[in-house]
Amino acid sequence: MEPTVTGAADYYHRVVDCQWACPAHTDVPGYIRLIAQGRFDDAYLLNRESNVFPGVLGRTCDRPCEPACRRGRVDGNPVAICRLKRVTSDLKGDLSGRLPTAPEVKNGKRVALIGAGPSSLTVANDLMPLGYEVSIFERFDRAGGLMRTNIPEFRLPDRVLDEETSVILDMGVDVHYSSPVESLAELLGHGYDAVFVGSGAPKGKELDLPGRWDDPEHVHIGIEWLESVSFEHISQIGSRVLIIGVGNTAMDCCRTSRRLGASDIRVMARRPREYFKASPWELEDAEEEGVLIVVNHAPKRFVLEDGRLVGMEFDVVEWDEGARHSTVTDTVIVPCDDVILAIGQENAFPWIERDLGLEFGEWDMPIVDTTTFMSTRPGVFFGGDAAWGPKNIIWAVAHGHQAAVSIHRYCQGEDVADRPALGMDLVSTKMGMSEWSYSNDYNPSPRQQMTHVELTKRFEALNLEVELGFTAEQTAREAQRCLNCDVQTAFKESLCIECDACIDICPVQCLTITANGTEDDLRTRLSAPSPNRDQPLFVSDRLPQTGRVMVKDENVCVHCGLCAERCPTSAWDMEEFTLEIPYASGVTRIPVRAVGGTK
Repeated sequence: MEPTVTGAADYYHRVVDCQWACPAHTDVPGYIRLIAQGRFDDAYLLNRESNVFPGVLGRTCDRPCEPACRRGRVDGNPVAICRLKRVTSDLKGDLSGRLPTAPEVKNGKRVALIGAGPSSLTVANDLMPLGYEVSIFERFDRAGGLMRTNIPEFRLPDRVLDEETSVILDMGVDVHYSSPVESLAELLGHGYDAVFVGSGAPKGKELDLPGRWDDPEHVHIGIEWLESVSFEHISQIGSRVLIIGVGNTAMDCCRTSRRLGASDIRVMARRPREYFKASPWELEDAEEEGVLIVVNHAPKRFVLEDGRLVGMEFDVVEWDEGARHSTVTDTVIVPCDDVILAIGQENAFPWIERDLGLEFGEWDMPIVDTTTFMSTRPGVFFGGDAAWGPKNIIWAVAHGHQAAVSIHRYCQGEDVADRPALGMDLVSTKMGMSEWSYSNDYNPSPRQQMTHVELTKRFEALNLEVELGFTAEQTAREAQRCLNCDVQTAFKESLCIECDACIDICPVQCLTITANGTEDDLRTRLSAPSPNRDQPLFVSDRLPQTGRVMVKDENVCVHCGLCAERCPTSAWDMEEFTLEIPYASGVTRIPVRAVGGTK
């Protein structure tokens, strides 16, 4: 194998599994160390640098970082990254003097954003400090998009969303509420230098089965129903409710139904549980609140008596291995008073004329460049759910950052395809012969469990937040579980004397000195099995003594620093890696470092 290139950001970035998995590349180990030091303001700002909404995402994120967390490979339970993010929001102080502001003198460029959801707000967050005049056109009377309308207050309080959206809007964004865009051609006629479409996926999917339209008052589309609850247009529902679908929207619908008076709530699923789209913790919370989840039931028809919905008929099915083909084993009728359809969302662009040079492809979706986020009409950009269909908030934020880069370049007459590269910074954490500026002790604490409002009190108000956050003790224990994956084991071949001291002391047998070979060959000759081929091996250049190579299996390394402590020649060092992320300003901002304290 060729020597591993560690002089660019890619390799070390992949080693920080949580940050690599996060679409916005949030510096997870960095902000956890700041939390451990009690620097909650700094931790919040480090979060906000990349994800913009720490308080919102600390409650609602789909957590792609946690399945990737290295701690999960050690004891089976990843660090509670998302909930620690919430800690930074709950415990921060007054940050008014440290948040971004817009200059008084503008740069003469005007940008229109369609929708005030997370993607559009991120674009505004990045462009306003550069002097752009930004206008947002929002169909509702408050900002937040689907964060506002589709996430119930018992999961995301309005005060949290209001605070984090206001930081952006108060920079001077010109917001037009209750102003849906009904014609893109008309909007373009107002002379904006660029337009960003962040309108989400506002159309819920239908279930066109017999009886669907015979009693429409009692059959609801999930996202529309949640919107009506959010804006207090609906305050009650029948006692027996069926939820069709098993995504996170379905979980919000069933838990909201409980708070509006339903007592018999069933989530009906076509497939087995392992194929559900809902997050495991959402399923657990729903079941804790008395929701029954029924698997292997395929909807067949709506059952009505005298024009009134009284139930639904389902085929009971069995699936083959892989759940690709099913066999009907029975048919049952499940009684109900209301049905909520939460089987997915679709994009709808009836307001975009088809003669503007903006091409549409499969599923009547706009053709959008996956790198630049620009459509086939120059100057019109898409992001969030509007670009490629429903995902989640953190993806929408990541889209917003990249679209803002493109919009800035486009407005300045530069090539939008010329993307600024990710950079990195490495700083040694060595403070003495065997002392580091980070805590390298392994902490055996189990994953901390979030405290919830008592079940008996949970349904007293629709806006009563269920999760209460971590206590100070829980915060300290959970922060100590982080393995500091961004503190990299940096190796210098010229200093190695091949004494094997690092290999002897490594607690997880991730180091091997051996003759070079192909990757397939090397993986069979390591000190410990190396099954995870998704994470590259580190392979040094030829060692000066024998010409062999140092091989490190990054997959199992716990960044304990014992190799560097034991090495008599300092061939190993522990160096803190910081990913330098380019934003619309074109300046890669290095966030505040989390050194100078221990956990």
